Amino acid sequence: MVDRLPRTLVRTEGIAAASAAIALYVHLGFPWWLFLALALAPDLSTLGYLRGPRVGAATYDIAHTYALPFGLATVGVLTGANAAVEVGLIWLTHIGVDRAVGYGLKYPTSFNDTHLQRI
Repeated sequence: MVDRLPRTLVRTEGIAAASAAIALYVHLGFPWWLFLALALAPDLSTLGYLRGPRVGAATYDIAHTYALPFGLATVGVLTGANAAVEVGLIWLTHIGVDRAVGYGLKYPTSFNDTHLQRI
């Protein structure tokens, strides 16, 4: 059980992040068509794998870390730029769902070699 705790916590964090982002998106009245249209957009970062596993892991990880969408959404809130808030919340939802189902940040060794396997 103890061996599974870190993985369980990361997945729980993913559920929490996705749930909070969706709740805020709905609360703010943003359009669902945009949510649906952009929900998988961060996965375009896998195109980096066309240049090899090192580049692919880097592009995937940049697009799948919480820092950028949190930053984007925060700037949007502070400047009144709803588009930035919308995109940030959609992006956060995507990452949260990925973590909840077990997709982690990638190591350059292989697409299937993720941080969730090492914690």
